[in-house]
Amino acid sequence: MRRGLTSGLIVVLLGTLLAACTSGEDKAGTGNGNGDGNENGKGAAAEPANAAEGTAETGAYPIKTDKTLSYWGEITGNLVGVKPSHNEIPFFQDWQKKTGVKLEFTAPPSGQTKEALNVMLASGDLPDMLEYNFLAFPGGPEKAIGDGYILKLNDLIDKYAPNLKKFLQDNPDIDKMVKTDSGSYYAFPFIRGDEYLRVFQGPIIRKDWLDELGLPMPETIDDWTTTLRAFKEKKGAAAPLSFVSKPRFFNESGNGAFIGAFGVSRGFYQEEGKIKFGPAEPGFKDYLRQFHDWYAEGLIDKNAATADSKALDGNIASDATGATVANAGGGIGKWQPLVEAKDPKAVLAAAPYPVLKRGDTPKFGQRQQAYSSEGTVAVTTSAKDPELAVRMLDYGYGEEGRLFFNFGTEGVSYNMVNGYPTYTDLLMKNPDKLAPAQAISMYARGSYNGPFIQDKRYAEQFFALQTQRDAIGIWAKTDAAKYSLPPLTPTPEESSEYAAIMTDIDTLVDEMTLKIILGTEPVDKYDDYLAKMKSLKLDRAIEIQTAALERYNSR
Repeated sequence: MRRGLTSGLIVVLLGTLLAACTSGEDKAGTGNGNGDGNENGKGAAAEPANAAEGTAETGAYPIKTDKTLSYWGEITGNLVGVKPSHNEIPFFQDWQKKTGVKLEFTAPPSGQTKEALNVMLASGDLPDMLEYNFLAFPGGPEKAIGDGYILKLNDLIDKYAPNLKKFLQDNPDIDKMVKTDSGSYYAFPFIRGDEYLRVFQGPIIRKDWLDELGLPMPETIDDWTTTLRAFKEKKGAAAPLSFVSKPRFFNESGNGAFIGAFGVSRGFYQEEGKIKFGPAEPGFKDYLRQFHDWYAEGLIDKNAATADSKALDGNIASDATGATVANAGGGIGKWQPLVEAKDPKAVLAAAPYPVLKRGDTPKFGQRQQAYSSEGTVAVTTSAKDPELAVRMLDYGYGEEGRLFFNFGTEGVSYNMVNGYPTYTDLLMKNPDKLAPAQAISMYARGSYNGPFIQDKRYAEQFFALQTQRDAIGIWAKTDAAKYSLPPLTPTPEESSEYAAIMTDIDTLVDEMTLKIILGTEPVDKYDDYLAKMKSLKLDRAIEIQTAALERYNSR
């Protein structure tokens, strides 16, 4: 679910084909703003031609227009291999009917969104609307505005997007997130409308194995050592702990899984008013030592360095793996039927994020911000009728549009049951054997992102298993909110410097992590890597992040 250019600090879509929610690391510094609010080139366009159908009907749907707008965006991974284009997905057909605006869709090849965008920008042939993570744009959203690619939306939202305008007025903390340091609104945002939706990933374990072996749910790193040994020795697990390492070793460690027990994360975080970089803190060496020891003892998948989601699926289904880190939907939801097929008594359940000392609250854990920069939609400077585009995009923030985006069309994909939008069997027991995440994505966008406000009631139904619902509460018990960084926007100049520094540092961290954990270099080699990090201007990267955080706090 998308890579940006500021390596290691860009939101990465974690989870698998059937992921219920957008995962990954919402890291600070993934985009940049120039901080001065100036608009240059085509980005200065302020008065779009042709005021759609006039302001009197703003907020009323369907809009009366015979115009067709062009829309560029990736098809969700949930539907890759299911439907070849937006035109064949009922949600996008119905979206046009609900809003009254006809759309002409273009989709980049799956997994090649960034590359396709670069080609399109170079050609100068832009659509009316662009669905893209502009915090991952080189130089950030202010640069995209200044270079004449997308419009600054402040005036347009003020005049033609009453639903989004009211929501942001009512939620100043979110309003602060969706604009740049200079106050520019650059896209229609994806908003997680409830705390319940912001946590969806953590450690998963074979609970039936624990019960069979008389073991308690592991809480500490020592507990995990005991548990993984038992899985290997008494259950014959060839890869007791396994995880996905594409594109980086142990992707989910970026959210604090296991590594957080040692008081650090894999990226930047804030602590006591200062920004820190986890791999340069002492706890990171302790993490490397622990994983080196586990790997040497055969407690970690021997193919951990290269395992992808398909390999992990195979390990789980074959009983080679008894523990991993994944999503409630794309993990527990997908794998439970697989393990049950082999053993009807099999149960996958959530484990708490590990700590060193029993009773401590985990310092880190997966927790997304209310605002996600993925699935956001900008209006380009080539838009034939920017006001019409804005009016259409505003649909997802009103009551009617929120129901549609989250649940689809009443009478087809959901019915109102005692005031509760309830998914129909078309989604939950799909006759074509589509998994719920896939079926929901056919008729709604509740199971992934987009220009709308996500509804908690989607997740309450999607998490059909009690183990999934329990998992959210278990994984939420961390101090992640205290240490995480908000969506920061370094200036374009800072961004270029920062990207160059962090590309080198992240490459070095990945090299260090693999070599030490796999045992090709001793743990004490960490000290040499730390010195190398310093020489690559880590302090300057921290300065840039600190300045961006100060500007964010002053918004």
